[in-house]
Amino acid sequence: MNAPARLVPRSRAGVCERLARSAATAEGAHTATSGIPGWLDLHRRSGGTEIRRIPFAGLDHWSFAPDTGDLRHSSGRFFTIEGLHVARPEAEWQQPIIVQPEIGILGILAKEFDGVLHFLMQAKMEPGNPNLVQLSPTVQATRSNYTKAHGGAEVKYLEHFLAPARDRVLTDVLQSEHGAWFYRKRNRNMIVEVDGDVPVDDAFRWLTLGQIMELLRLDNVVNMDARTVLASAPVSSVAPRALSSDFDLLAWFTGERARHDVSARRMPLREVSGWQAGEYSVSRADGRFFRVVAVSVEGAGREVAGWTQPIIEPVAPGIVGFAHRVFDGVPHVLVHARVEGGFLDTVELAPTVQCVPENYVHLPAEHRPPFLDLMLNAPPDRIRYSVVHSEEGGRFLNAESRYLIVETDETTTPTQPPPGFHWVTPAQLNWLAGHSRYVNVQARTLLAALNIAAAAREPGTAAAGRVFPHDRGRPA
Repeated sequence: MNAPARLVPRSRAGVCERLARSAATAEGAHTATSGIPGWLDLHRRSGGTEIRRIPFAGLDHWSFAPDTGDLRHSSGRFFTIEGLHVARPEAEWQQPIIVQPEIGILGILAKEFDGVLHFLMQAKMEPGNPNLVQLSPTVQATRSNYTKAHGGAEVKYLEHFLAPARDRVLTDVLQSEHGAWFYRKRNRNMIVEVDGDVPVDDAFRWLTLGQIMELLRLDNVVNMDARTVLASAPVSSVAPRALSSDFDLLAWFTGERARHDVSARRMPLREVSGWQAGEYSVSRADGRFFRVVAVSVEGAGREVAGWTQPIIEPVAPGIVGFAHRVFDGVPHVLVHARVEGGFLDTVELAPTVQCVPENYVHLPAEHRPPFLDLMLNAPPDRIRYSVVHSEEGGRFLNAESRYLIVETDETTTPTQPPPGFHWVTPAQLNWLAGHSRYVNVQARTLLAALNIAAAAREPGTAAAGRVFPHDRGRPA
């Protein structure tokens, strides 16, 4: 006889409150926040890792395919560098692109200590990080990694994320990566709670969200994978008011996706127009945007001690920023419905500005990205957040951007923004980030900082009086 149906609440009771309590806890039960940068530096120095640029001929098990020119690994695993042709009614272009169809796991373990959720973070080396070692999720692994295609060691704590009990999962969502450099790449972003004993390896530390928030104020400390997982967590409670209802916001975004006619198709790397292959790089003839290079990694202290690989290197640092305004007491940020050739659904919500300014210095002002000058020339007293973060260090070399949140007004960011832009509350953005292919990875970095700070201000928490990010009397 079948058991009777049992209805359950549509939302998990208490999750937002527990996350808010963690966000309001400035010091954890195990590790002082002030000690984390030194701990990361210790792993950096003790690892003895050396990153060297090498010619493509020096790559081990990687080569350009004789028929297509695509850069591939002999195992057929990991990823490939191929060509991409993108066509829109107003423009078209060709470029190299990373193709990595497998879905990786970005997972953070959570556990309560003294009634406060802590998160198990890892000191992880990535060859593309400017400072090599940054704070990463508990598990950060592609399928090739955790199925040991490289013949390396087991991925620690992986078992918690392969088949977790549904009532222990705080967040679980497929998210995109950089649509300008990856072709339809997705990762499974997860936070899984445990209550049993978890032996802690020396390269891991339990931290509260409040501690992670403080570390998000420091340059190149919290890596991209940790930032995207935290942005997807249900941190924000539902804001009762906004300039647009949730229905109107979705209708606007659906309209943006529908109005953009974009065709993106893979093509042989050797046929990509405007790019040239040399001994050490595949790059544009004019030197703009990015290049594909090769590196050797030695003494990594990872699942494999050393390897070689191709990697993408941008030509200059980027600017990624949200314009921020308060309407009738409710904070909003200005999002951009951005087209990128590698997106699965053509358009995702991006920050107000997301670009490498050096790529546009030769253009007149009317052809530069909207609001770029607002970010570049923001007065110091208007800057609410300004931190240099690097992008995913496993595939991108020295890919740094300054992440900004800039307070604006009607004179600089109108209430009725130009086409393609829309005002949303951080709570609305957090709601959308709980679903796939709505919020891009750069916007999720800024959202992670906004989320944790907003959660720390929830009524009833110890930090309810804090105002992000003026709590130190200066711009963050």
